[in-house]
Amino acid sequence: MCYTSVQVNHDGDGTAREITRTRTYVSPIGSKATVCAFTYTPNLIITGHESGKIALFDVVTGTEVLNNERAHMDVVTDLQLSTDRSYFVTSSKDKTARIHDTKTLRVLKTFTTETPLNSAALAPNKPYVLVGGGQEAMQVTTTSLRQGKFETRFWHKVFEEEVGRVKGHFGPINTIAVHPAGTSYASGGEDGFVRVHHFEESYFRAKPYGDLQLED
Repeated sequence: MCYTSVQVNHDGDGTAREITRTRTYVSPIGSKATVCAFTYTPNLIITGHESGKIALFDVVTGTEVLNNERAHMDVVTDLQLSTDRSYFVTSSKDKTARIHDTKTLRVLKTFTTETPLNSAALAPNKPYVLVGGGQEAMQVTTTSLRQGKFETRFWHKVFEEEVGRVKGHFGPINTIAVHPAGTSYASGGEDGFVRVHHFEESYFRAKPYGDLQLED
């Protein structure tokens, strides 16, 4: 799935391709789509938009099936699905990351920060959301590392509380991806570095729900 930028006299379109041929064109209603992902339902994709809207599109017909116009108040910068694709997390320039229900697009959880966010990811096997961003590049030269908020921040996805931060970048974090096994994560920053972080043993021994033991 790929999206084109808005050009003079041309709207931004999406193209869904099979391995051997072009399948269909998707024309978002209103603002341009910035991110997208395939859902667990065949032929349905989720899109995030410049206006902050998220929507479901049928890639066979190219039509919008459902939308949430107020998902965010600014550009949606990232969209990542949970392992079972029943929910997903988004980040936005409105300084929030949010978890949404895939079927209804309803906002389930909100994580509010002090700076614009460029990426958000879900940690497999742990109830954590990782978010990254920071002040815009034009402001970095007059900002200290602490004020710039260039850390990867960990939030408890159930309690909506920040539980930790990891430093390392000297500029805004642009993207975060967690290893499928949940043993490490990578972050890419505007400083030109990609950093791979391996979780320490204490991360796996931690009890995010206290003494409560959850059954599989």
